Amino acid sequence: MSAGVTVSDETLSASEPARSPTSSVDRMRTSRAVLGAVNVTKRFGGVTAIRDVSFDVHSGEVHGLVGENGAGKSTLMKVLHGLYQPDDGHVELDGAPVELSSPKIAEGLGIAMIPQELELFPDLSVVENLYVGRERPRGRFCRYDDARMRRTAQEIFASLGVEIDVRAPTRHISVAARQLVAIGRALLGEAKVMIMDEPTAALTDREVERLFGIVADLQARGVGVVYISHRLGEIRQLADRVTVMRDGQHIATRPKLEMSTEQMVALMVGRELSHGYERERAPRSTVALEVSNLSRAGDFHDIGFALHEGEVLGVAGLIGAGRTELAQALAGLRTPDAGEIRVAGTEARITQPRHARDQSIAYVPEERRAQGLFLPMSIGKNIAFASLPTLSPHGFVRRRREAALSRLLADQLGVRGAELDAPVARLSGGNQQKVLLAKYLALEPRVLILDEPTRGVDVGAKAEIYGLIDELARAGTAILLISSELEEVLALSDRVLVMREGELVSEMSHVDATPERIGAAAAGVAHHAPPDTSDEARA
Repeated sequence: MSAGVTVSDETLSASEPARSPTSSVDRMRTSRAVLGAVNVTKRFGGVTAIRDVSFDVHSGEVHGLVGENGAGKSTLMKVLHGLYQPDDGHVELDGAPVELSSPKIAEGLGIAMIPQELELFPDLSVVENLYVGRERPRGRFCRYDDARMRRTAQEIFASLGVEIDVRAPTRHISVAARQLVAIGRALLGEAKVMIMDEPTAALTDREVERLFGIVADLQARGVGVVYISHRLGEIRQLADRVTVMRDGQHIATRPKLEMSTEQMVALMVGRELSHGYERERAPRSTVALEVSNLSRAGDFHDIGFALHEGEVLGVAGLIGAGRTELAQALAGLRTPDAGEIRVAGTEARITQPRHARDQSIAYVPEERRAQGLFLPMSIGKNIAFASLPTLSPHGFVRRRREAALSRLLADQLGVRGAELDAPVARLSGGNQQKVLLAKYLALEPRVLILDEPTRGVDVGAKAEIYGLIDELARAGTAILLISSELEEVLALSDRVLVMREGELVSEMSHVDATPERIGAAAAGVAHHAPPDTSDEARA
């Protein structure tokens, strides 16, 4: 079994913008550092998150920041945004030391940030979220001018090329739309620096293109952009300079044209990763889960498929296709209106999460912070939480068994960054994802539903999760894999289902599945294969 990522400079270069080789250099010579960290160290208890890191971004520059989860990228950015204060070193704005004691002060000075984990208020409307912590315009009698705020919000989203109901509660819009709300909130102010932490994690390809246009517009206005992404193709396309961090330390800063993708990966992980991932696929065996004519009004219609023991069944489709809604129905979070679910050949009525658990079905949700983890609670308690019924047979939690289970799974999944008694909020996004996986693997499920299992995860952790999925499948676990990354679906799946507008529109084997066929099915257009020019075809 080989684990890794595909990192081809030839492939990536085709999508890079046409810039002259000296454009980035000329920009750096004529611009100035607008925001920077100087020898910054930040500790949390006995753990040093970043050590003696220096970093800056120039006006009109896109500075790419890469590194594995836990490398310290988000911590450094939170120092620059005033959420954390450095224990050593200092922050400079326009060349002068500045004390950023809160994000509000940072934003008042022109430092905006779109965080990796969205910090929106679900019960407030979209327009209300845009104005949280910001001065609201007033009209007659000093009342808030709601109409003006709505117009401003609509203008911001129009500039992003999207239509969002600005009066809708944020909890009622999609994850991708929430990402755009966070971007819109940052655009509401007059920014000198825009920090973007994994801004495209939940966006479609079309929305990503719009975001790239926004980045180019910010550059043209002289705004410095810090762009953090695990998608190295985006870094190659956008960045002028690239900084690599590892284990809380600065490793290298170079112009993008002087650092190949392979060099980025090697500096990030401290080792070479193989080019590509391929599972060892096994023949189908016993049916573990069977769905027939499953429907829920407004979510999905007439869904039917079978999932076998030891199989990875991928589910692809555009955002809004109904994939997550289907997964939540199988997990007891949504109640179907019609249809049948059978587990190991027996009909199962699943209307609550405990019904799914009783059927040995585990669901790992898309949004780990909002749906899967209790951030103030310890890492160990988060891992053990789903297993409490077995850890407390007489109503009292057996602490030794809880600690032993948490330690075993944390070690197996390589959770790093803090001790088990530390709050899970202290971990990086990738390590939080490992805790989430550990929480549900503790149940030893027969059927495991994974919804975007590597969202916001770095190349090293992604390879580890791929290996884990392969091990689980070889051990007989039936896995339903939902992912927006076609490369991931193609690498891991034995078969691929494609959904569009709530319907199952295609099923194909991993041999027949290609990005073009999946994309065409998801978009509802015909796929025309290139002509076969082989000697056999001509004969």
